[in-house]
Amino acid sequence: MDRRDFLKAGGMAMIGSLASPTIFGAPEITKALSDKSAITKAVGVTFAINHFGTSENDLKKVLATALEKGGDYADLFFEHTYQNNLGLQDGAVNRASSNIDYGMGVRVISGDQTGYAYVENLTLSEMLKAAHTAARIASGMGNKNPANLTEETITHNHYGVKTAWDDIAVNQKRPHLQKLNDQIFALDKRVHKVMAFMDDSTSHIFFCNSEGQMYYDYRPMISLAAVCIMQEGDKIENSFASRSFRMGGEFLTDEIIETIAKEAVDNTSLLFKAIKPKGGEMPVVMGAGGSGILLHEAIGHAFEADFNRKKTSIFSDKLHKKVCNEHINVVDDGTIHYNRGSVNIDDEGNEGQKTYLVKNGILESYMHDRISAKFYGVHPTGNGRRESFRQVPIPRMRATYMEAGNVTEEDIISTVKKGIYASHFTNGQVQIGAGDFTFFVKDGYLIEDGKLTQPIKDVNIIGNGPKALADITMVGNNYQMDNGTWTCGKDGQSCPVTCGMPSALVSKLTVGGES
Repeated sequence: MDRRDFLKAGGMAMIGSLASPTIFGAPEITKALSDKSAITKAVGVTFAINHFGTSENDLKKVLATALEKGGDYADLFFEHTYQNNLGLQDGAVNRASSNIDYGMGVRVISGDQTGYAYVENLTLSEMLKAAHTAARIASGMGNKNPANLTEETITHNHYGVKTAWDDIAVNQKRPHLQKLNDQIFALDKRVHKVMAFMDDSTSHIFFCNSEGQMYYDYRPMISLAAVCIMQEGDKIENSFASRSFRMGGEFLTDEIIETIAKEAVDNTSLLFKAIKPKGGEMPVVMGAGGSGILLHEAIGHAFEADFNRKKTSIFSDKLHKKVCNEHINVVDDGTIHYNRGSVNIDDEGNEGQKTYLVKNGILESYMHDRISAKFYGVHPTGNGRRESFRQVPIPRMRATYMEAGNVTEEDIISTVKKGIYASHFTNGQVQIGAGDFTFFVKDGYLIEDGKLTQPIKDVNIIGNGPKALADITMVGNNYQMDNGTWTCGKDGQSCPVTCGMPSALVSKLTVGGES
């Protein structure tokens, strides 16, 4: 398998992979998370059918047409997403746009065949044409009729909103960005330029299938980020901070703005003191939070079931076998309230459950969609996700993290004679099959004689994901979720995700630095 870029930043691509470690449930959002008055915008299938201008009778016709060539299963995925983004540069608006996405995709499965077609015009005739197309692609010998449609109840809502984004005008959003801009400039006289961004989106999702399942899901999203550029003499440095949650307008508080502003300035300021260390093979302490991207990319993708079903993952023959030390637990979780990667229901109608991938060092489960679950004879894990109605669902991560261990970060660092502490990552590459990776470490510290000493920057770490997992010898008790604007790319599709980790010691990695 070809190497691939590991991460994109969705609507904020101009500033790369935006992320910064923070503990989920930090003070700036604690009130919102604990407020029991937060309610969902979702009002059920009746609303969805009316919203998309269809009827239950039309849905049955489309599903029946999708099965007309002998398919085993069919589903319909309706989506209406509207997205707004606003950007300031040094207090002046330099970006403002809105986008609407509207349409429906038809999927037919017949044995190992999948047929897919989509339309952007939701008239019955156009939907039937799409169903005919998908049926011809995935033809079979079956003779199934769609079951009677029944509304599926969403038992756990992980992202209810108090203030919907479509109730907030652009002129109500700009003051928050202006405040973020002004606070960054005020924090340090060396600040030379500031770019502040806000992206919000709302998705209406309606799903039904030939097994009779129907559900409606209302999905909000907000991302707030800032890039800080500072100058000291003739030296210029830059860094960023961001937060992203499935929340409504209640997200925009003074506390979240203050947190992002301070983090952006602190991250940038540190770089003026940083050096590029000498390279070589050495222990690496992964800092809590943002280091979860290594877990996501170098290891997490190899746990997605499609790679294992196709035997391209190095873990394809490791199910129920030991893959790392017994004190390590790795989780993919779609149930964390307000988390960017959470899903009430995945894009195939499965609840967004919590799945242990590794438990006590044993590979417990892969991440499954409907197709891979059938292949392995297990239940789907709620990982069937797609970028939009234009794509088929595939196994995708949600919030992937390592659970906390039982030692302090200080204890971990004290065991390292000479190595590095990696804080923030920006980009990299990974080879899914073999698991080989290269990651760019934006900043961190040298570790000398068990202590953090000189700040470092602009180094690469090179290694192999499965081996790095096996080489984790200590896991800290300081688990953090990185709630930045992580967006994962796979098979040409992008999906919002999160990642997290406690501090962890990888006994040996190659660090690319000065010769």
